[in-house]
Amino acid sequence: MRFAYDDQIAAQPAAVAALLGRSDVPALDPTRPVVLTGMGTSLHACRVAAAWIMLLTEGAVRAQAVEAHELALALPLRADDQVVVVSHRGTKMFPGAALARARAAGARTVAVVGQGAPEPVADCVLRTCADERAFTHTVSYLCALATLGQIVARLCGAAGAPLERALFEVPAALRETLSAPAPIAVAGRLARRQPILVTGFGLDAITAAEAALKIKEGTYQWAEGMSVEMALHGPISALGPGLGALSFTPAADDGGRTALLRKALADLGVVSVTVGEGAEDLPFARTDPLVRPLVAIVPVQRLVAEIARAVGANPDTIHDEIDPWKTVAGWLKL
Repeated sequence: MRFAYDDQIAAQPAAVAALLGRSDVPALDPTRPVVLTGMGTSLHACRVAAAWIMLLTEGAVRAQAVEAHELALALPLRADDQVVVVSHRGTKMFPGAALARARAAGARTVAVVGQGAPEPVADCVLRTCADERAFTHTVSYLCALATLGQIVARLCGAAGAPLERALFEVPAALRETLSAPAPIAVAGRLARRQPILVTGFGLDAITAAEAALKIKEGTYQWAEGMSVEMALHGPISALGPGLGALSFTPAADDGGRTALLRKALADLGVVSVTVGEGAEDLPFARTDPLVRPLVAIVPVQRLVAEIARAVGANPDTIHDEIDPWKTVAGWLKL
């Protein structure tokens, strides 16, 4: 069975390429705080952008990524804040409420939304890609990252030039990654295993959170994404035979912690899969470490499709087509 989800994954190189070099990117003020907000996949994109700002400016620019639910209802906002709200469909309650609250506080506002989203009321609106047909989002995540990357590069000035250059390498890296054979055998190793622990170091820890979300949405198997160090503190006691793990091979020295975790998983009888550049269970193309989040997620997106086919799940509908999930999803979206 082929899913709309498969088509969205395949569309990512062209979709990202179409957004690069855009002329409508706002010039945020590096002397003012930047608050990035969203929900789910959009929040993961915001977390990457906040990390980019920290890395490129060595902490000189204040930036944080927060959940839109909390920003809409609880977290402080000030007039000198610059608030970037990311929401692909633009229909969720709390991203819109966070945007309205930011405007009421006098903050500068930027909305990053899909092409089909209702027009948000913001100082700047940046459109990304067409609405996804599958509810397990892929191409909209990479398009949000590509757009946020250009915002960050402009914000950081000369320090942002490496990110801007690296973004132009992404479409080719995506095409190379997608040219690998479908991970059918790897999917067979993780199908029906749960929970699945997903770990990474640095930016890969954010990718691990996004990967875990895709596994939950698209395969209906529980997964948990976290930093490799967090996985070595507490969660290890709950692991054993019958469970699964997926770990990203770090791009830089992590003090040997990923290797240590992998040894622990083997000793505990956990089926473990590796993701990384080169000879890995789930390989992706070598690229600048700054833009790894746009490339490293792709083999996991493809893994989700193959697990879904193996277990009879559907990443297009994320279980919303049958009860009791259909009923619960209905009232959750009210």
